[in-house]
Amino acid sequence: MGKYFGTDGFRGEANVTLTASHAYKVGRFLGWYFGELKRRAGDTSAPRIVIGKDTRKSSYMFEYTLIAGLTASGADAYMLHVTTTPSVAYIARVDAFDCGIMISASHNPYYDNGIKLINSQGEKMDEDTIKLIEDYIDGKLKVFGKSYPHLPYAVRDGIGKTIDYASGRNRYIAYLISLGMYSFRGMRVGLDCANGSSWNIAKAVFEALGATTYVINAEPDGLNINENAGSTHIEVLQKFVKEKKLDVGFAYDGDADRCLCVDENGNVVTGDHILYVYGAYMKERGKLVNNMVVTTVMSNYGLYKAFDAAGIDYAQTAVGDKYVQEYMSEHGLRLGGEQSGHIIFSKYATTGDGILTSLKIMEVIMAKKTTLSKLCEPFKVYPQVLLNIRVNDKEKAQNDNDMLAAVKRAKDELSDGGRILVRASGTEPLVRIMVEAESEKICKKLSDEVAKVLYQKGYAIS
Repeated sequence: MGKYFGTDGFRGEANVTLTASHAYKVGRFLGWYFGELKRRAGDTSAPRIVIGKDTRKSSYMFEYTLIAGLTASGADAYMLHVTTTPSVAYIARVDAFDCGIMISASHNPYYDNGIKLINSQGEKMDEDTIKLIEDYIDGKLKVFGKSYPHLPYAVRDGIGKTIDYASGRNRYIAYLISLGMYSFRGMRVGLDCANGSSWNIAKAVFEALGATTYVINAEPDGLNINENAGSTHIEVLQKFVKEKKLDVGFAYDGDADRCLCVDENGNVVTGDHILYVYGAYMKERGKLVNNMVVTTVMSNYGLYKAFDAAGIDYAQTAVGDKYVQEYMSEHGLRLGGEQSGHIIFSKYATTGDGILTSLKIMEVIMAKKTTLSKLCEPFKVYPQVLLNIRVNDKEKAQNDNDMLAAVKRAKDELSDGGRILVRASGTEPLVRIMVEAESEKICKKLSDEVAKVLYQKGYAIS
């Protein structure tokens, strides 16, 4: 991770840690850099960069300042307006844009925002380009064998223009509809749009496929995105599904790259459940490439037990959809994701796509002629205890010999009846201790024993 950009873009509180000035500089760099790459390849046409945004009030500010930077550097900015992150990735790829930009802080509250960068293949921007952007923001850019304390402005007919590209969003909607293999007629579907990007897309897709939809949290006002809504407040949809006696419910986050589900009984269906249900469905049809599903280290131990029982292999990556996607791409795999509901179906998309995920779960329900609860039955979630211990030196604490010995004792006691994971937080001064076992009592006992060492050795900050 860089100074400004993390695994999911440049994110922070609007005009506090992520300012309009930052956005302008990101636009200036991207417009100039992609123009320079084209010129060096003998192409004098203006760079084409597509932009989408979520429903936060500050997204307008960042949209306009990014566009000002892009056009000042000679790029043409194509505006998708309010749309989802996966739609920007899709359009960037199929319409041959030089890159894409999504303005969103995903599941964060309205006062945060973010800038996600997407390359011409619809994937997250490479680290080398991100590093150049950060160097430019800090006034120390060196590229093409030269230092650039300031970037040249485009002049006269070289100044870029803006293009309304709402048609691109409509084509993405049509693409999603085209993936529907079954009619949803007769199905009563709940949709929680988090007052975010999916508010004007999800309903259109489901109704085009024949479902009767019951939509909540689809009235964005700029300040209510993710507020007691969407995948981070799944209890709202649980209650709604039970009250309305719906067949299934889907909850998205602010930019709709995640999806969690609720079955007909009101039970939560996590990203791990989704990986199991669709992984088993793919294996059954001979579609699971290399017989493998990609997970992160935070997936529930019960998922791996269910995979073992189904004869499905799995890989584990670090936490973050970026790492899942990289592993899938490197090994040519078709299915991967996170417990949080960030699921990648690489045959159909290059990023996590919440609406696509819900369509894929509907496909299994319709194909198997059964309920979501029945599909999830073989996956038994293991109880989990997660302790976040604030420490004075997370690397030292994690690698302390006594800590390592305590972790080994816990692993030996668990054997194949659970697991323990101890890792340093990537963004905070924390050591995270996670234990999964057959009972909550065992989880608590072993996590407390390991945490006790952090306190005894003086690492923990009370």
